[in-house]
Amino acid sequence: MAQPGIAEMQQAERQIGNAFFPAFDCAMVLATILGITGAVRIYHNMQAGKHHFDREAANWFYAALFMVLSGVFLRALFGI
Repeated sequence: MAQPGIAEMQQAERQIGNAFFPAFDCAMVLATILGITGAVRIYHNMQAGKHHFDREAANWFYAALFMVLSGVFLRALFGI
């Protein structure tokens, strides 16, 4: 306890931990919204007879995957 700033560092660690979980939940909700929106758009394109929807499907899938993996990466980065 002789080192200056130890209490402040512990307080900052608690604040990061408290703020991280709502941000992680927000990332998961955003990934879900991206996935559902992408699925609806792809379904609409299939029903409209557009045959080149595979690129759009990959874009929506990777956008949702990025949101999920960014949450996991941030969790590992901050050690929470």
